[in-house]
Amino acid sequence: MTENTQTPSSPTSELPTTYAPAEVEGKLYERWVERGYFEADAKSEKPAYTIVIPPPNVTGSLHLGHAFQHTLMDALTRRKRMQGYESLWLPGMDHAGIATQNKVEQQLAEEGKSRHDLGREEFTDRVWKWKEEYGGKILGQMRRLGDGVDWSRERFTMDEGLSKAVQTIFKRLYDDELIYRAERIINWCPRCLTAISDIEVEYQDDAGELVSIRYGEGEDSLVVATTRAETMLGDTAVAVHPDDERYAHLIGKQIKLPLTDRTIPVVADTHVDPEFGTGAVKVTPAHDPNDFAIGQRHDLQSLTVMDEHGVITVHGPFLGLDRFEARSAIVGALREQGRIVAEKRPYMHSVGHCSRCKTTVEPRLSMQWWVKVGPLAQAAGDAVRDGRVKIHPEDMSKRYFDWVDNMHDWCISRQLWWGHRIPIWYGPEGQVVCVGPDEQPPTGEGWTQDADVLDTWFSSGLWPFSTLGWPERTPDLEKFYATDVLLTGHDIIFFWVARMMMFGLYAMDGVAPFHTIALTGLVRDEFGKKMSKSNPNAVDPLDWMDKYGSDAVRFTLAKGANPGADVPIGEDWVQASSKFANKIWNATRFALMNGATIEGELPPVERLSATDRWILSRLNKTVAQVDGYYEDYQFSKLSEALYHFAWDEVFDWYVELSKTTFFAGGEQAKVSGRVLGEVVDVMLRLLHPIVPFVTETLWTTLTGGESLVIADWPKDSGFRDEAAEAEIASVQSVITEVRRFRKEQGLQDGQKVPARLDLGATALGAHEAAIRQLLRLQPEGDSFSATATLPVAGGTVALDLSGTIDVAAERKRLTKDLGAAEKEKQQAEAKLGNEAFIAKAPDNVVDKIKGRLAKAEADIARLQAQLDGLPAA
Repeated sequence: MTENTQTPSSPTSELPTTYAPAEVEGKLYERWVERGYFEADAKSEKPAYTIVIPPPNVTGSLHLGHAFQHTLMDALTRRKRMQGYESLWLPGMDHAGIATQNKVEQQLAEEGKSRHDLGREEFTDRVWKWKEEYGGKILGQMRRLGDGVDWSRERFTMDEGLSKAVQTIFKRLYDDELIYRAERIINWCPRCLTAISDIEVEYQDDAGELVSIRYGEGEDSLVVATTRAETMLGDTAVAVHPDDERYAHLIGKQIKLPLTDRTIPVVADTHVDPEFGTGAVKVTPAHDPNDFAIGQRHDLQSLTVMDEHGVITVHGPFLGLDRFEARSAIVGALREQGRIVAEKRPYMHSVGHCSRCKTTVEPRLSMQWWVKVGPLAQAAGDAVRDGRVKIHPEDMSKRYFDWVDNMHDWCISRQLWWGHRIPIWYGPEGQVVCVGPDEQPPTGEGWTQDADVLDTWFSSGLWPFSTLGWPERTPDLEKFYATDVLLTGHDIIFFWVARMMMFGLYAMDGVAPFHTIALTGLVRDEFGKKMSKSNPNAVDPLDWMDKYGSDAVRFTLAKGANPGADVPIGEDWVQASSKFANKIWNATRFALMNGATIEGELPPVERLSATDRWILSRLNKTVAQVDGYYEDYQFSKLSEALYHFAWDEVFDWYVELSKTTFFAGGEQAKVSGRVLGEVVDVMLRLLHPIVPFVTETLWTTLTGGESLVIADWPKDSGFRDEAAEAEIASVQSVITEVRRFRKEQGLQDGQKVPARLDLGATALGAHEAAIRQLLRLQPEGDSFSATATLPVAGGTVALDLSGTIDVAAERKRLTKDLGAAEKEKQQAEAKLGNEAFIAKAPDNVVDKIKGRLAKAEADIARLQAQLDGLPAA
């Protein structure tokens, strides 16, 4: 609980009768930024709490995935700030090498030019201009969502400081022999004209063809099957398993490669599965990673038969054909020679595509720069294994270990012009020099810098410490590293999380870049389908914000956020959250109009009514519950807890049960007004990190305080009153039971009914006035005739329904329903009494029947009581 000394400057006169998010949100956010609430102080003695934002692409715009993760990160940092931490949520953007270069190249294409027409320097100048003019749109959209980030520390992966960090770590890794240059098979995109990493390849089932081709002649022949017939032009062997007796006579022999004038050897290699297909595989070392490994083991030649555009570069008849045209032409030529043994089409198989442009990826032998990940990945795995870093939810750890424990060396060079250029210079005599950020590159005739740039993930892998000033030991780095939590989607464990772990541990002397990795699922539509721009289910969150307000979008996303699980979302749910925001608004206005205040201390317990003690007990339990959920990243559960506390317990019960007190006035009304003020104050504080705008407006009106952003987070005072909770539960039971009966009788909500309440000697008697008001029950009067008597907790409620219901028709209806309930009970008892059935039926089926029996028994008791309460016919 919190102490308050401020006095509200003005009550409901400051609040419009209806909440209009568009008139509130933008102004509030700019006020927060202008007052510096989100700026962190490295000199502060407060404990630090740090989150770095997963840097969105400079080309990007806010989508629901961003809105989802940003809502959760914002909630974490806002709460910690209120708890007294020096909270830093650091924003920035990624230069997005391929995506950004593509944007500018598209512009040039519209002008009839290419980047080569401009040259490297002019082209990169053009990209910087594009970035300044069109890039970073998402930053303004983050403001619209309410992101409480420290804009004074905004970073960009190509800014001067981060560029220095990139060059520094490259130099260190190179000097430690963890970066090297080698010719290996890489994933090549013929559209983007660059290497891409394994994790930037998306696999999908495509309809291709599987052709079986006979190599060699007569007894010295064998059959291989392939989906990429065009690569046979680069075959330099056929491989079989050394123990496969079918081909023992061929191992070591040369056989004729069809369509060429070459012969190739048959080699024995344990990689071949003799049970798969024919047990013989073609080996194309320059165009397949497995074949490359076989080629290395057997000292085979690597023949490149395609250029960077996927065009055939060898063998006259097919020279100049696109790879897919060549595939058809080669199969046709083989068919004419009678070498096609079998053809299967369509043949569904997994094919890799560039994640950015969707072009089919081509494995290609290429000279590239690599990171030797073995020792780095080992360290990244150990940091989780020994508990220095926690993965949440824990069951996601397996995916992390599957990646870091089996990681291949990382190809970091990209054949682009936009990005961090590799700091390697080549000399005229074959010299290779790596240049650090404070070193001068070699000069003189014949010296050239490597033309490639680094993979975007190389620079973003440094994000948790480069953004804080590394390699300098800055005050920011000392104060805010390591960061507390990385909250990100489970889909980029491989792209980003593992990279940051490797680089952070390496650069920061074994200190991991974060204490916790909190993994979320992906946002999907209300039917669980993946959202995509190519599908009609894609949603622009800004449209929903315009329509319902940012708080409604944020609350909907948080309410769906179960750790590691995907998040379905539909417009109906956002609309429901908008109604919740309006409910908070209207109920707080009612509270203010009825004397809710935070002035002075809470009255002593002996002056509090049972209703007051109940809501304060529930309030403290909710504070404790919400704190526990936050620490476990259970955003869905904490949102549900807040929703039900606010809507059900505060608004639907406490406010309603207290209306008679407020209307009566007097000392007890003042006491309850102070309690209501306390409850609303704490409730708004608890809600603020998720729905900051509506809560800020209401709280400042209620308390006169400066801002919820810098207010104290509520603390559980320890106050509990189980007796009051039990008492109010009985009151709720009475009201709920009579309301249900009224509904069953078809009575209107506002229809008044004479009633006699016999609540015995229980504490319920103290609540008779509230019960009567909520149930629209009039005093019984002289002509009262009890036509229905309901048993309720601690007594009975007799109602005079004469003139409102047809007693005979009601008795007939209840008798029919009672008969159906008794039949249901008999059927359930019969099944549960059948030993043969019980022995065979699954536990869940038995449990379901037991549930049916329990419900039938309850229905019988309820219906019989209603019948007994009706007057005789």
